[in-house]
Amino acid sequence: MKRNFSNKKIATLFCGATLVSITNLNLAFAQTTGATVVVTGSRFEENLNEVPADVKVITRDEIANSTSQNIPDVLSQIGGLSVRNTSGGGQLNLDSTVDIGGYGATANSTTLILIDGQRINPIDQSSVMWESIPIDSIDRIEVLQGGASVQYGNGALGGVINIITNGNTSKLNQASTSYGSFGTSINNAILRDSFDDTTYQLTANTSNTNGWRQNSAANAYAFDAKVTQKFNALERAYVDLFYGYTNAQNPGAVAGQVGSGDPQAARFNNIGSNTTVNNSGLRLGGSKELGEGYIGELDASYSNRTVFYYNPFYNSDAAINASQNPIIAASNETLSGWQLNLSPRIKANFGPLGTTILGYELNKGSQGNLSTYGSNAINNVMIPAGYYFLNPNGLTYNSQSASVLNQSFYGIVKLPLTDKLTLDGGARHQSQQASTYDSNIYSTLGDANASKTYSANAGDVAFNFNYAKNQNVYAKWNQSYRFPNIDEFWGYNNNLSTNVFNGILKPQIAQSYQIGGNWVINSFRLNGSIFSSISQNEIMYDPVSGQNYNSQYNVNRRGAVLDSSTSLTNRLSVAGGGKFQHSYYADGPYAGNAIPISPNLLLNARANYAVDQSWSFGGIVNYVSNQHYDASPSMYSSLALMPSYTVGDVYLNYKSGGWDTKFTIKNVGNTRYATYGGYTGVTNPDGTLGNNYFYAPSDGTAYYLTAKYTF
Repeated sequence: MKRNFSNKKIATLFCGATLVSITNLNLAFAQTTGATVVVTGSRFEENLNEVPADVKVITRDEIANSTSQNIPDVLSQIGGLSVRNTSGGGQLNLDSTVDIGGYGATANSTTLILIDGQRINPIDQSSVMWESIPIDSIDRIEVLQGGASVQYGNGALGGVINIITNGNTSKLNQASTSYGSFGTSINNAILRDSFDDTTYQLTANTSNTNGWRQNSAANAYAFDAKVTQKFNALERAYVDLFYGYTNAQNPGAVAGQVGSGDPQAARFNNIGSNTTVNNSGLRLGGSKELGEGYIGELDASYSNRTVFYYNPFYNSDAAINASQNPIIAASNETLSGWQLNLSPRIKANFGPLGTTILGYELNKGSQGNLSTYGSNAINNVMIPAGYYFLNPNGLTYNSQSASVLNQSFYGIVKLPLTDKLTLDGGARHQSQQASTYDSNIYSTLGDANASKTYSANAGDVAFNFNYAKNQNVYAKWNQSYRFPNIDEFWGYNNNLSTNVFNGILKPQIAQSYQIGGNWVINSFRLNGSIFSSISQNEIMYDPVSGQNYNSQYNVNRRGAVLDSSTSLTNRLSVAGGGKFQHSYYADGPYAGNAIPISPNLLLNARANYAVDQSWSFGGIVNYVSNQHYDASPSMYSSLALMPSYTVGDVYLNYKSGGWDTKFTIKNVGNTRYATYGGYTGVTNPDGTLGNNYFYAPSDGTAYYLTAKYTF
């Protein structure tokens, strides 16, 4: 559901990376050891080289010893992933979407985000509330490239990001404050301790910024309280309460191609607008030994979210008295909804015969949307001006609601074939019941109700050859799926500036093939894969027609991903990697056309150098190749490309006693770039509608001073 709408040589990526503390080098590159334990690949705890999947581990110390101050930054800079923001991002990165699989505009529904194995993606197309996860609460982040619907169900089409917060029980009392450009301040605190077998952790975050652009100020607050009780080596339970709040102004897109116009100016109809979000809930889970070799596990969560959009322009005299046509749209929009997840499973270890998981998952959610029109617009345009043909039912608001019920059963098997070769596989069947209600001032048919039930199947087969210590290769076939988010039941009418119901869509299916491996030799770590997939019934949005639809044409995605790190000396460590991918129509009239907002090449380089025990400095450089604007495939051949960009950060760090201070320069070259842009019908200040480019500019150079103290 649509609500809003400098080139450098690649070589500088590797030679321009400034050289971070070596005192934490062994921890910062903990994933270089064969003892690295991950859970995302199979839902079992297992060493990384036993997983037949491309999994990258971002450690706690890598996050601490970086320029990242929010999770999207971490995923872009350390994870090397494509991170996009439809509002430009700002210093707080509140509205970010991570694209793992090259899915472009639908990445927020094809990249599954987990906290401790539990999904946190909203049921609509909104971004994950990253700011509700205090960054100091994170123990590690596991990034899985490729489909994983067998393990995690709906939405795990392009990949999975699992944010682990429950891995550390050591005592920690820490507070930090950061202040920098555009009046930006970020404050974090964590309190963690254990008594006998009980661990509690309290984390809090406050963030504020005046914004680089006009009408882009934002503030965010988050709190998390978690208690974990360990009963024995196999049994534990935890409860995690969370709350997040954001209030962000909306600068809107800049009309024109990337780089044109005034990137710091807000769009005329966005001035004064803002969005407020409240998100709260709890997560709980645990494990229980059911007998020798049998473990029962349960994860559950409940969240409640309210979003309020305020758009005063649409009730202003400027909108009503536009010279060509009145610009009429809702002045206020309120979303409110809840989501419940329940996932019990049994894990069985049969020794030489392997391991098995049998599980059930329930996900239920509901959300309502109420859009109201201002009294000025109603009294001076919609009624006296005779606009009844737009409002046949005499309404002063639009109301939509949707609910979904997902249920699935799955099984996962790991079978040793020899002492070095294992066969991994599994299957899942999921059904979704969806129902909708729509009441719209433009509807000539009155209120509308719809309901539909669809199902989808996932499968997974992989051979993993662990031919030497800390070295493995694998070959894998996978089928994954995603059901439409509830926003995709509605399209958008640019002429009427309103949402229009377009039906409940079918689930999207993707089959993929992957060959890869993990290699650790002394301090050198390398992992990578090559992949190919074909997607059917792909859920897409056409910016020209305003409709969401299932494409009748298949989409191919092919490429390779590589990531590495090493210690060159006892003071200098480097890391880098990249991803080449090509997403394109496989058949039909657009065969060969690329999928928009999906760059073909991503490159990443990091370097860390320790001067002595106290001083260190480091840097990171990201390169993103050019990409198509978000537009109808019928227009691709006539449109320009969004330009490629190179962005680098550097920092200087000093540690003494319990103090850790850091000076950071972000976007050190003041690169002018955009991670999102499109081409569609754009409303002009005089009320006319014309096709044009638009883009969301990212911030310029910013400076920060951060002080952290460990008590």
